[in-house]
Amino acid sequence: MTDTAALQASLHIVPLKPVSGFGAEVKNLDISKADNATLDTVTDAFNRHGALLLRGQSLDPDGLMRFIRRVGTPEGHTIKDFTLPDFPEIYVLSNRITDGRPIGAHNDGVGWHTDYSYKEEPVMSTMLYAVEVPEEGSDTLIADGVAAYNALPEEKRNALKKLRLHHSYRHFMETREHQRRKLTAQQIRDNPDVVHPLIRKHPTDGRYALWPSTGTVTEIIGHDDPADLSLLDELIEFMTAEKFVYRHKWQVGDLLMWDNRCTLHTGTLFDDTKYIRTMHRLWVQGDRPY
Repeated sequence: MTDTAALQASLHIVPLKPVSGFGAEVKNLDISKADNATLDTVTDAFNRHGALLLRGQSLDPDGLMRFIRRVGTPEGHTIKDFTLPDFPEIYVLSNRITDGRPIGAHNDGVGWHTDYSYKEEPVMSTMLYAVEVPEEGSDTLIADGVAAYNALPEEKRNALKKLRLHHSYRHFMETREHQRRKLTAQQIRDNPDVVHPLIRKHPTDGRYALWPSTGTVTEIIGHDDPADLSLLDELIEFMTAEKFVYRHKWQVGDLLMWDNRCTLHTGTLFDDTKYIRTMHRLWVQGDRPY
């Protein structure tokens, strides 16, 4: 038995979605006290299962950065408004107002998508750490693109492999429902449009996944009518059916990561006049989809 296999056997790991085996919850592990070999084993479980959950964590910004650096290279954020002082890779999501100003972005990430799909090298993973959690609402949903791809007929899979998607950050930011804004000339130059495959191959083990997104896509290249996005809507509806989706109900101290190379995700709304939600979001750099 290899060292990694031995460590995995010693950890209590269960699937987030038992029927499909999607996701991995590592139980009773305090990652602030874990050695690097254990953290690397946890990262390996994440890479192979599409998502990772660790509950009951108590992590300051330094602890979050230590863990994310074992997963990969932290990715900065396009918008700098709500990053933590001295920690530019940690972005705050919150509806809390302090001294008359919001401390974080609110209702960010509502709508099925994959993060940074408008970049040449989209982020590999997204991590959320729960600081304040509403008593109801604000669930995070993660859709398994591998299971959805495997559920398609072979003829359909082969046809979809020929298609590519035109992603635009400018289109996304200027048409989104929440946090809509006009980009500066510099932001437009820094974020040119990109083209990525609709079916993505995972570098860890070669598994294929449906890889659509909402908000950023303006064309389906290779389709009879590239501007007709109805096929994209159809695929997202298929991929986000209940049988492919893990719904996470948050508790304070939860650390949840998902693999943007093979999933879609969305936040859900909550009563923001009654409850406060504060999360710390971190990203890990990725590579060019193929």
